Amino acid sequence: MSALERIREFHSLITAWRQDIHAHPEIGFMEERTADLVARQLAESGIEVHRKVGRTGVVGVLRSGARADTPGRRLGLRADMDALPIAEANGFAHRSRHEGRMHACGHDGHTAMLLGAARYLAQARSFDGTVNFIFQPAEEGLGGALAMLEDGLFDRFPCDAIFGMHNRPKLALGKFAVRSGAAMAGGAFFDIDVVGVGSHGARPEAAVDPVMVAVQIASALQTIVSRNVRPVDTAVLSITQIHAGDAYNVIPQTARLSGTARAFSNEVMRLIGDNIERTAEGIAQAMGARASVDFRVNFAPVVNDAEQAQFAAQVCAELVGETNVVRDPSLIMASEDFSYMLEKIPGCYLNIGNGDGEGACEVHNPSYDFNDAALPLGAAFFARAVERRLAP
Repeated sequence: MSALERIREFHSLITAWRQDIHAHPEIGFMEERTADLVARQLAESGIEVHRKVGRTGVVGVLRSGARADTPGRRLGLRADMDALPIAEANGFAHRSRHEGRMHACGHDGHTAMLLGAARYLAQARSFDGTVNFIFQPAEEGLGGALAMLEDGLFDRFPCDAIFGMHNRPKLALGKFAVRSGAAMAGGAFFDIDVVGVGSHGARPEAAVDPVMVAVQIASALQTIVSRNVRPVDTAVLSITQIHAGDAYNVIPQTARLSGTARAFSNEVMRLIGDNIERTAEGIAQAMGARASVDFRVNFAPVVNDAEQAQFAAQVCAELVGETNVVRDPSLIMASEDFSYMLEKIPGCYLNIGNGDGEGACEVHNPSYDFNDAALPLGAAFFARAVERRLAP
């Protein structure tokens, strides 16, 4: 009996875990209940459990065979656990029981799939080596991967390769997508604070209007991608907030612009940050104001190791057939902090289809829900990656 067939035998259990996590969403670094569930299920399978790795992270360690601690025989598998501050619009029984937060990105499914793989591998013991099941907190822009790394993740739990997975809406159920090299963009947030001179709204000549300065900066920043970034280097710069003033008849003293930048290399990200600072400060000075820029990179680009990507695609093809594996799909402009783990350890981050039927919606949407039919396939990918890489 194959790993997928064995896992399908307890599909209902994996679904129950997933729906329970969905009903009790927790924001980054607050995943106490989720971590309890993960630790309990790992322990019940006889897996060694380590809590509070990166604050609320959990690592399960499973050793099997005579070469369990041999370099080259240690594999990492990672899932994220946190939810988002979004009010859920769904009405099904497992909808969020906590107003204002929900699992709108499928981390509940990712966690359940990895738990399913752990349960199967603990029962089958069909490998020779060590598997580290890494349940990461705070992926949604709060630095969970870095927190685990700063807590000595790979020093305490050495890995020779690592794999992670994210669901992809609009990709058909039963399909996988695997890309070699750059796969997802790095992401940065920025704030630009403009300080002018406030005045009565009827006396603009007595003011240095920070609103007008902010508008000029916002317009000029759009030239960074079109005129400073090479056309062959894809990048995005979006102003998403402008805040200034709170009265009809007052020219305010300050204004703030905020936004995000995305790029597929650290070099391009640095170029964008440098040019935002130069442009904002220069325009503000030319108009008699001052500007300060806080540009902070939250995510490095996801760059998959070519060898590990090829291996992941082969495992997917074994599970669903070569025609259901999309190799080298389009670049994804969204970001993922698994990238920081990939900077330390060669690995691959792939996508699993969440379904493309009517009503399927994107992640970060209040109507989103993970497709439970994908759970056995995701768990089987993790399991077969271990069995093939760490074959006895």
